[in-house]
This record gives sequence, structure tokens and C-alpha cells, in this order.
Amino acid sequence: MEQKTIIALILGVLVLVSVVQAVQLYSLKEKVSTGNFKVGSTSGAGPSVTASSGKQVGQVPSSVKELPKMVGGC
Repeated sequence: MEQKTIIALILGVLVLVSVVQAVQLYSLKEKVSTGNFKVGSTSGAGPSVTASSGKQVGQVPSSVKELPKMVGGC
């Protein structure tokens, strides 16, 4: 294959990937704006976290609770 053909094919693939990502981003934006988007896992990884406003914001993995010991924190 010619070098220009290879470059054109690579450029076409990159454009196609960017279009797919733009569609996914638009879909995600619509889900968030309509409230149909849920954050968190269904595995119940750890205790839930409550923000300072009193609103429940999600789950904390058990590995995060042990983080100060892992890095030698206080």
C-alpha cells in the first residue's frame, strides 16, 4: 500500500472513533439532564457516603478506607 493511502485510512478510523465518542457523550449528557443516570455499583462495595449537605452520594470501596495505612499516612 502507498503511504498516503495508509495515512488516509488511519485518519478515517480516527474520525470514525471521534464521531462514535461524540454520540456517546451526547447520549450521556441527555441521561444526566433527564435524571435517568445512576452513579454507583450494584455490588455493594462498601458503606455509603453522605455529603456535607446531607445528600447520599454513593459507595466507598473498602480499599479506600485502608488507604492511609497503605501509604503510611497518619
